[in-house]
Amino acid sequence: MNPPETNSAPGMTPPRLQLTGITKRYPAVVANSGVSLTVQPGEVHAVLGENGAGKSTLMKIIYGSVKPDEGLLQVDGKVVQIRNPQEARQLGIAMVFQHFSLFDTLTVAENVWLGLDKQIALAEVVRRIEETASLYGMSIDPQRPVHTLSVGEMQRVEIIRALLTRPRVLILDEPTSVLTPQAVEKLFIVLRKLAAEGCSILYISHKLHEIRELCDSCTVLRGGKVTGVCRPGEESNASLSRLMIGAEPPALTHREVATGDTVLRVQGLTLARTDHFGVDLAGIDFEVRAGEVVGIAGVSGNGQKELLYSLSGEDRRAAPAMVQVSGQAAGRMSPRQRRALGLHFVPEERLGRGAVPSMSLAHNLLLTRDDAVGRGGWLRMNVLQEQARGIIERFKVKAGGPHSAAKSLSGGNLQKFIVGREIEAKPKLLIISQPTWGVDVGAAAQIRGEILALRDAGCAVLVLSEELDELFEICDRLHVVAKGQLSPSVPRAQATVQRIGEWMSGLWHAETPAAAQGGSHA
Repeated sequence: MNPPETNSAPGMTPPRLQLTGITKRYPAVVANSGVSLTVQPGEVHAVLGENGAGKSTLMKIIYGSVKPDEGLLQVDGKVVQIRNPQEARQLGIAMVFQHFSLFDTLTVAENVWLGLDKQIALAEVVRRIEETASLYGMSIDPQRPVHTLSVGEMQRVEIIRALLTRPRVLILDEPTSVLTPQAVEKLFIVLRKLAAEGCSILYISHKLHEIRELCDSCTVLRGGKVTGVCRPGEESNASLSRLMIGAEPPALTHREVATGDTVLRVQGLTLARTDHFGVDLAGIDFEVRAGEVVGIAGVSGNGQKELLYSLSGEDRRAAPAMVQVSGQAAGRMSPRQRRALGLHFVPEERLGRGAVPSMSLAHNLLLTRDDAVGRGGWLRMNVLQEQARGIIERFKVKAGGPHSAAKSLSGGNLQKFIVGREIEAKPKLLIISQPTWGVDVGAAAQIRGEILALRDAGCAVLVLSEELDELFEICDRLHVVAKGQLSPSVPRAQATVQRIGEWMSGLWHAETPAAAQGGSHA
């Protein structure tokens, strides 16, 4: 088969990256079917599609971690076969994965060092990390072991590691989900500078406004096939949604309801960090009432993990009365005891904490549900499978069925299943972290709609998210966590991106008491 013609005339610069007829089949699905894509030098090119559309597989083919069954890949006009990520890096291709590839037992600097020329001294790598982190507004300690980092901090490490290779093609998968609005603006400035210097950027995001603001071109995938190519700046969020999922996501109905009794009360929660790199919690006070959604915003690594562990029961060091669920002192209760009080929990880590990767979806229900366990501990598999099938259908989870392993699902589809598992349990209190991280616009609208329906049915909901737009859309009140401290609450109507962004740096103390306390529940 002869190489296809490139999109350049003789003497002109060939495309930086060109894919022609890329096809990748798996036993149960065709992930990519005849995909063609062209990226010019210095172009910021979006790849848009719903969860399971084939975006991640396509990016892994470019990066050499997946081998295509058919098709050609050209870099700078030359046909190449990229057999592994090392060969991709030699060609100047760097990638930041949605699911990270870091070694837990190594430090940040050591992880970054693995992807660089080993002739560079580790001390020099530390210096470059600090310099790049400062430039991008993504603070990170190069000496920290990776196992002490939050998910958001791990993503920062991945971004910094990719940038330090000085790539000619940079693939970014959901890169802004851990940044404040101010830091996103700073990142976009740097990405535009990289593009101006000739670096080509492949940008995957479900934030349509980001794609419209940043990207020059956009290739849309649906069901593994290219369904459109457009210039995002000339499109609207609605038209991009139609290209991606065939329709606009349904509008959320957020109606005012009367709140009921306090279901979760946190009083004076003060906990010392459990490791040197953790965050101390200092005097955390808030409450969540039946029939309301309370949001907590903040940049990853400011105490969210410590707060969630103390609320879920993974950390039981708090004095009993510091965490109260339905009027009962729960600070020393186990997760199982808290579930008996109606508390259900969706963690930010899907694989490993939210689900066991190798277990089927049906068996994963057993992590937080015991209604399929019969006498003597025997499992009623028909009940488990029926429950899993119901969640798959209700939440439109793309999976082979209840027997599918959790690790076989795309990130967004696994998220839909985990959220569905906890909502189906009919909780009195739902605590959910990063509800729509990496989820397409249609699925995100569905998850948010289910959260609001739960709240309208009288459930108390606490949402921790780094997606400000999401918090503004579904929350009745907002707090901000910064350096282990919690701001006063502010009604959604009084919350602005500017105000919350400033509070993420702990600046609520600079406001007048009346302004900062506006609308808080005493």
